[in-house]
Amino acid sequence: MIEPLSAPEPQITVLDAGGQYCHLISRKVRDLGVYCEVRPSETPAALLRGRRGVILSGGPASVYEEGSPQIDRALLSLGTPVLGICYGQQLMAHLLGGRVERGQEGEFGLAELEVDAPDLLFAGLPPRQQVWMSHRDTVSVLPPGFQRLAHTNSCAVAAMAHAGNHLYGVQFHPEVAHTRYGTQILSNFLFRICGCRQDWNPAGRAAMLEEGIRETAGERKVFFFVSGGVDSTVAFTLCLRALGPGRVRGVYVDTGLMREGETEFVRGIFQPHSGAFAVLDAQERFLGALEGVYDPEQKRQIIGDEFVRIQQEALDAYHVLDEEWILGQGTIYPDTIESGGTEKAAVIKTHHNRVPAIQRLIEENRVLEPIRLLYKDEVRAVGRELGLPSELLDRHPFPGPGLAVRCLCSREAAPLGRSAEGWVLPVRSVGVQGDSRSYASVLCLEARPSSTGSLHRQATALINQLAGINRIVALVDSRAPLEQMSGTRGSLDRVRLDRLRRADAVVRRLSCESGYERSVWQFPVILIPVGAAGAPDSIVLRPVDSVDGMTAESAAMPPELLRQIAGELLALPGVCAVFYDLTHKPPATIEWE
Repeated sequence: MIEPLSAPEPQITVLDAGGQYCHLISRKVRDLGVYCEVRPSETPAALLRGRRGVILSGGPASVYEEGSPQIDRALLSLGTPVLGICYGQQLMAHLLGGRVERGQEGEFGLAELEVDAPDLLFAGLPPRQQVWMSHRDTVSVLPPGFQRLAHTNSCAVAAMAHAGNHLYGVQFHPEVAHTRYGTQILSNFLFRICGCRQDWNPAGRAAMLEEGIRETAGERKVFFFVSGGVDSTVAFTLCLRALGPGRVRGVYVDTGLMREGETEFVRGIFQPHSGAFAVLDAQERFLGALEGVYDPEQKRQIIGDEFVRIQQEALDAYHVLDEEWILGQGTIYPDTIESGGTEKAAVIKTHHNRVPAIQRLIEENRVLEPIRLLYKDEVRAVGRELGLPSELLDRHPFPGPGLAVRCLCSREAAPLGRSAEGWVLPVRSVGVQGDSRSYASVLCLEARPSSTGSLHRQATALINQLAGINRIVALVDSRAPLEQMSGTRGSLDRVRLDRLRRADAVVRRLSCESGYERSVWQFPVILIPVGAAGAPDSIVLRPVDSVDGMTAESAAMPPELLRQIAGELLALPGVCAVFYDLTHKPPATIEWE
């Protein structure tokens, strides 16, 4: 194995077509012990001649659209093995004489793959297996010389190959955790098809990251806003180790958008670094700036811009000269790619660390993001290397904008819509469908979640069929029947934030006491402006299972715990109903805004 700070010549190149999971492919390859790089999709084939294999990523475009990502066609005749994933398969088929068409229905989330030909790609794997899909377009006619390797109920060509030319394609995403045998499929491509050798040891990340911090910072000081979450705490601790406490300053900003007891928890975590850490109360400023704001993207922009203004004021207060400082951030890779961080990627939602004011600082080389290419599970691994306590590292992720993105707002009251499948709630949420952002309606099923498994399956099937819907929920319990409920007017004010804060505290307490909290990756609690007379709001429970936040399954809840949580939530003033989010990511995002 190589030394941690050196890197060999890449054996595998991932060509980026703008997919949400492009760097996840690269990371999975490295996890298998093979050094890998990411390059733009149009990289000339001549520059890839030394590679043992090339992987074409997914992406939000359609191959038949003008301006869609392309590759150098010569790549497909080099003799170098090529694996196309999602858009990558479609592009391969399109360029080689096949046909790609828009499917009658999309396929988002879990699907059952049936292997038709146990080719090298599926060697040693079962004939039926769970895969993760995110597409509307599909290969309808195979290119000459190709054979179909697998299919699903909604996708006739879920995998294809021209073994003689070493060309392979899959419509699903083997790189995500929810494709059950995805790692083995990638391993088959690397070792059985490409003949790769293991040459990469991902151990010792902390030392590599500290060296990168020293190189980026130079002689400058680093100013951090820390949230008390895993990401910012790991990034801050890395900087303390790399530069020493005299060159690092951390400030926790109490925005008024935090969970119950959060500020006290953060004070305790950073007590050992009290000389380099302070708390700033900015509740009035954030709540004032957000007053009367309803659009989720505008909320994120305001929060990010306000952070930058407070940062400038804090730097002045600590007498830090401009030329001596840079801004440190705990940005991780999913934050950047959902903000359109790769060249051809769509913007799913603007992360507060990627608003225009932050982008200007990045362009001026005044931002340090030591963990920007890591995923959540990798950040936790680095935290363990640093000796951070498990009570911090095992915390559920919490969004930087806080409860602002879990408190949905509405300018006007609106009725619920009736449909054959259930009730359409008069709220919209952010989703990710086919690698692109969606902002669409929410459907509530008629059935109550007594048998959550069947409802999850029903939700997955429906969302692939229905246009204009990116999220499906079930009603757990309510003070009023659905037909008597309606959308309500609701803004981001103290009353609604306190209502959400109390609901979140109830859910966290009962989940912790039951042990359920340890069985899921994250459990957002959402407040939506849907209710009845005297109770204008409702709560949505959103437990999910994930590895890195790039994909997620809506997690099943024990019926008894679900009833207990709903009972306590309905006892809170102003809460009319409790819903249960059944939607995977994709097509929904984990958060609602």
